[in-house]
Amino acid sequence: MKTLLIHIKKAIMIVVLLGSTLLHAQKAETPDQSYDLGAKINEMTLTVGGVLVVATNDGLAGIKPEQSAPVFTFNNFGKLKPEETEFIPGSPYIVVSQGAGSKFAGIAKTKRAVIDYMQGKVIFNSDDDSWNQIYTCDVVLPQNKLIVSGIQKIGSKAEKMTPKVAVYDLNTSKLDYSFFLDKPGRVGIAKDFSVTGTPLLLKDFLIIPTAQGLIAKSHSGEELWTNKIKRVSWLVADKTEKEIYGFETTTNGKNTRIHKIGTNGQELWEDDRKVKGIVSKFEILPQGLAVVSDVTGGSGAFAAKSESKITMFSAATGEDLWDKAPKTKGYVQHFYIMDDGILFGIYSGGINKISFDGKTLFKKPLKTGENIMMMAHTPQGLIYITGEDANIVNLETGEQVWDKPLKYKNSASVASTHDSANDRYLIAAGNVLYAIDANSGNVSELSKFKFEEKEAPNTMEMRGENVFLSSSQNMMSLDGSGSENYHGYYKSPGKSGFMKVVGGVVAVASLAATASTAYTAGMNNNGISMNNLRNYNEYGKEAKRASDMFASIAGASFDMMSQRFKASAATEDSQFILTKLDSGVGLVKVNKDSGKVEKEILLKDKKPEYKVDEYGGYLYYKANDKTIYTYNLN
Repeated sequence: MKTLLIHIKKAIMIVVLLGSTLLHAQKAETPDQSYDLGAKINEMTLTVGGVLVVATNDGLAGIKPEQSAPVFTFNNFGKLKPEETEFIPGSPYIVVSQGAGSKFAGIAKTKRAVIDYMQGKVIFNSDDDSWNQIYTCDVVLPQNKLIVSGIQKIGSKAEKMTPKVAVYDLNTSKLDYSFFLDKPGRVGIAKDFSVTGTPLLLKDFLIIPTAQGLIAKSHSGEELWTNKIKRVSWLVADKTEKEIYGFETTTNGKNTRIHKIGTNGQELWEDDRKVKGIVSKFEILPQGLAVVSDVTGGSGAFAAKSESKITMFSAATGEDLWDKAPKTKGYVQHFYIMDDGILFGIYSGGINKISFDGKTLFKKPLKTGENIMMMAHTPQGLIYITGEDANIVNLETGEQVWDKPLKYKNSASVASTHDSANDRYLIAAGNVLYAIDANSGNVSELSKFKFEEKEAPNTMEMRGENVFLSSSQNMMSLDGSGSENYHGYYKSPGKSGFMKVVGGVVAVASLAATASTAYTAGMNNNGISMNNLRNYNEYGKEAKRASDMFASIAGASFDMMSQRFKASAATEDSQFILTKLDSGVGLVKVNKDSGKVEKEILLKDKKPEYKVDEYGGYLYYKANDKTIYTYNLN
């Protein structure tokens, strides 16, 4: 009888819960999937492909929430230190490393493996191919190749001691070709053939930078040429692949030497060009070579003593084309190639534009506040937004379009959008929402508001006629006149727990950086330019850019990543917030238009460790030392 009463009570509770879903949020403490990884969990990384990669005491495991078992486990190398796992930006690849990986490794074995986390495949393992030592292991995009250098224990005794390079196709996991860097068994003075930088993969041949000089080999392994340019760290070619530039960091690590090489290995400049600092941006242009180098001082690039140098060299001779380089007086935060010159913004404040022949195009440098968060095209001109001011300026003259810049209290977070229905710019700084008429520049305070926990909005978007603002713990909707539709506040679970969340969100806004780094990783970008000024309010289209970028690279995993970003984001109509619920800490899904909680998941943990895939709409939660739970938030 007692058992029957218990079953009746449970049935009543289920009916009550089902009947109340329209009034209350759904509770989903029971996970959709549970994964017992069998070893202590040390780290969780949410990848751009939506797969959670978990580092355990045994190795790595990958979790796709749609699958009931891990998509892969990699325990071949045992427990991995964080620095032994590299996630290649904008790709489905993880490079796993063990050992020193250099010519100084001696007889100690070095290992490398490449994992495709989307398909759950180990596509390269140095043990399987008898590599005893790996010096370098570079993923090259968009060609989708892996270039490995080291000592391979295959062949004769002499061959087993001779440095070698191999190129693998990451799409098929097969070896394309390999060759020796020195002649096996060569008699004479020992030479250092260690690889010093990222090889440059061209259509017809490969250039390997070594401590002995540059070595060019055909794809069949035939040596085409060598030269004496030693210790180059990276190379780049123009679109024709007929002009190649090599960058060598000087022995003190503070300056860079630039070399120009022809397709036959001949040095095309009489002397190399030395620039102060480390080259951070390099553009091959019809007018010459635009170079930005950063001279750091104090505590890094943003320190007061840090300064960037902008130089324009002749591609033909390497000579400096400018009699007088523009004074930056700070770190170059923004750098864009325009039709008539170079536009740049300085972190400490200031925007200027210089022609390709070194003439200042703005009547005078534009003064701005510190930390230029945005520079973008608008129909009225260039909009800039800093931590303390905003304005639109004429891109031809540098003159202000708005009579005076909008100034506000210095804020670490400034949100903005364009209200196309009313042709006005909306900027939220601190606790004020400003409206600026796009044509007249007239400024009005549309609304004053207060976000709890001293937060400031970091997101703003137009949702129909309403303005949506949000931060970590606050959400707000205002009508077109600035009146509040709703304000939702969800108390943070406490600083110690909240700090676990940092870096755990894959948001659409981060995809611009993803696309950029994927092409510039290793500077092996074959002249592809990322220094183009974008249009304002196009940042919501980053998902399409990412989808197109992935689609342009051959391979099933890139196709899967492309499809992921073709779908609508789970955050398009909702926001996920970690907060204190009545029964403990949990995650809530809140509708952006109504402000109503659509779902809440009680985590029953005062300091939860979790990741949210805001694009796919999944929660990954570390339930205990060995177990991951996943929840579908859609």
